[in-house]
Parts: sequence; structure tokens; C-alpha cells
Amino acid sequence: MKNSKALALAGGLVACAALAAAQEERSGKVAEVYAERCSACHGAKLQGGQSKSLLDDEWKYGGDDASLTASIRDGRVDAGMPPFGSMMSQQEIRALVIFIREKADAARRASTVFAKPQGDAVVKSEQHAFRVETVAEGLDTPWSLAFLPDGRMLVTEKPGRLRIVEKGKPSEPVFGVPAVWPEGQGGLLDVAAHPDYATNGWIYLSYSHPGPDASAMTRVMRARLKGDRLVDQETLFAPPVELYRSGTVHFGSRFVFDGKGYLFFTIGERGQKDDAQDLARPNGKVHRIRDDGRVPEDNPFVKTAGALPTIWSYGHRNPQGLAQHPVTGELWDAEHGPRGGDELNLVRPGRNYGWPVITYGMNYDGTPMADSTAKEGMEQPVLYWTPSIAVCAIDFYVGDRFPRWKNDLLVSSLAAEELRRVRIESGRVAKQEVLFKGIGRIRDVVVGPDGLVYVAFNVPDRVARLVPVP
Repeated sequence: MKNSKALALAGGLVACAALAAAQEERSGKVAEVYAERCSACHGAKLQGGQSKSLLDDEWKYGGDDASLTASIRDGRVDAGMPPFGSMMSQQEIRALVIFIREKADAARRASTVFAKPQGDAVVKSEQHAFRVETVAEGLDTPWSLAFLPDGRMLVTEKPGRLRIVEKGKPSEPVFGVPAVWPEGQGGLLDVAAHPDYATNGWIYLSYSHPGPDASAMTRVMRARLKGDRLVDQETLFAPPVELYRSGTVHFGSRFVFDGKGYLFFTIGERGQKDDAQDLARPNGKVHRIRDDGRVPEDNPFVKTAGALPTIWSYGHRNPQGLAQHPVTGELWDAEHGPRGGDELNLVRPGRNYGWPVITYGMNYDGTPMADSTAKEGMEQPVLYWTPSIAVCAIDFYVGDRFPRWKNDLLVSSLAAEELRRVRIESGRVAKQEVLFKGIGRIRDVVVGPDGLVYVAFNVPDRVARLVPVP
């Protein structure tokens, strides 16, 4: 046994030397790194060979990210695995961990049957059975949902239209919606009714506002609905046009009213990574204003020279989910990472959430990104999804129709086409469940006033709801 381990180690070291000589010829993409340095032992498809499979989630030395990183960096000499830390950067090792996670997840999903409800099919989840019923069709890329006290539903369409859904029928577009920049991920974004709408009638909208030279930035406005048009329009947040950015990605944007007269909203970093760390720029931030647009005097950077006073937290990539815990009042955000590293964060005032200095992801082309996943003075995500699910809107369940989901977080995703239920206990994730998968990209999830769960799907475009089945 000792001789076999010694031979395996020697062979591995010889192979490593040959691979080091060839290192300059490869592009640095993680699939090539794996093929050159790992496939001889673990198999071309990670299925195992001289060494064990990397797909079965059985680990002798620990299967968490830190243990995998240590195994690659320091080796497991007693098991015949040489160290690669002198040949691979920290970024490359992290990318390799993500690659292993992606492949293992794909193998696991291939052997797992997820609910894919069609028609009147009943989904039997861990806690409740339900059907997915279509509420409204004939929409064009529905982005956000909000309810009025009379039961009507407001729906934003990404190209720049606001519609009112009543008894399952979308209205003609509401007049008076501001012009949007509908390129790429831009357009008409979030919609919310003021918590005291029955008294004041305010509706809030966020949208990508067009600037000079094909630039844009997220704006926030409010208005009242009078018949089929918006009136009494007020702009609540409008950064100077010199701070606008070109490009078509990462506008955010979600709203949360905290019940104390404040409005939180998010703006993505607009594809400009370093802007997320710049307090003089609005992008890559969570902001807080009063519901009439005034800046609260106790915002964390009000007295910081050069900082935008609306900033609540920074170092965010593209937060498209924002929700307040119904019991603790804590603010949570979900944001798109790069490839690997979608995040769920507990958002606290003045904190730096690290992007792009630290991340659990890599570049979309498979090349490494940051050299660290943690740094002093930067917050860690409560949860990160590797592989990425393209996390989108989130909402805590507060109704009575699904009582065993009480206070659980509902998480939507685009690329993975999933709706997840996440149980949070004492600020940590205790449980995740995929409720269903594969029936459309999910852009928004909202708990309605009737206690049902409403979902906005893209491709195909529709609004549906989860209805409990006894």
C-alpha cells in the first residue's frame, strides 16, 4: 500500500512538472485547468479513475469549500495527491472549486426529479401541497408586481409599460409612465404601493433613465393613479447625469418600505465593478430615503465628505432582491454574482459587502476573478449559491394560506427557473427547498394580501399564483 501511494505521488509530481511547462500555452479557463491537472486521476468528466469521483459528494477530507481549497492547494500526500499551491494562484484554485461544484450539481440534478407543474398538476412539497394557477397572460416581460387595497394588481413590463390587472385581465398601458432606457437589462423595473396607499394614493416606480451618449442610471419616482394615467409625479432619487454609466447591465432594482416612513432601494453597479466601492457613485449600493425623497439625517454616510448621503450599504454587485424580515425587521438582499457566488446578505447600515474585492465567483468565461473570498472590514454573505441560480426577487411569507411556511424566505431565480423556500433561523440559513423548477424564468415573487404566492414569469410571460391544495 505504501509503495502504491509513493508511486501515485511520484507520478502526480511528474505530471505536475509537465503541466507547469505547458501552463503558458493555456488560456486560464477553468475547464482547461481541470483537464490538464485533474482529469488523469479524477476522470475527464470528474467521474473518477485512479482517484475517486468528484461528483458523488462523498469526501474523505471534508467537502466544504475551505476543505476542497486546502486539498488542492496543499495536497493530500498520504492519499497520493500532490500539492498544487505552487503552480496555481488562489484565483485559479477558487475557480476550480466552483467548476467541481457546477459539475457535481449537474450530476445531482440529472438524477433528481424536481416538480415541474403544468396545468392542474399538484406539487407535494415538504410542508404544503399546491397548484400553480395562471392569473394573467398577454404581458411583455413582466418585471414587478404590487397590489392595491382593492385587490387590483400593478404589473411593470420591462419595455416601459405599467398595466393594471383586474380579474385576470391586463389593462391597456397606463399613461404618464416616464420614458425608460429599455436596452439590455434596463427598462421599467420595480413597482410598489405605499403602505398607506388607501390614504395617500402613492405608487412608486424605479426605471433606467436615459442619459447622454447612450448612458443610463436607475431613478426612483412616485405618482398617483387617476383613472388610466399617472398624475402628481415626483422624482425622489435622480443622480447627476455625469454619474450615469454606459452599458446595458446591472440596474438593480427593488423597493422595501420599512414601516417607519423610510424607503430602501437598490442599484446594481452597472457593469463597472470598482464603482461598487466608490461612495461618490450611486451604483452598487443599497440606498435609504424617506418616502417623500428626503435624505434621513441618520444615514451612515451623511457626514462623509464626497459620499452620496442616500447610501445605506455598498460593495454590492446587482441586487435584484430586497425584503424585510416580518419579525426581526432585518433587511435582506439577494444579488447576482458572477459565475458562481450569487449571494444572500443581511444588510446593515454602513457595511461593505465586498464586491469586487472579494467574491465566491469567477468570470463567465471560466477564468479566475478575485484572489480572496474574505477580507477584514468586508461582510460575508449569509449564503452563496455555487453554481449560480441567477437569483432574483425575494419575499418573506407572511400569510395564512401556507402556515408551515410562516416567515420563510421565498427566492426566485432566472437561469435555474426555480422557486426556492429558504428557512432562516438566528440569522443563518437552516434549510433550502426547491418548490418547483423548469416552467419559466422567475422575475418576481410576492406574497399577496390574500396569502397566496404570486410569481412573475418570463419566457413564457405570465403571472401565476401558488394555491394550496388540502
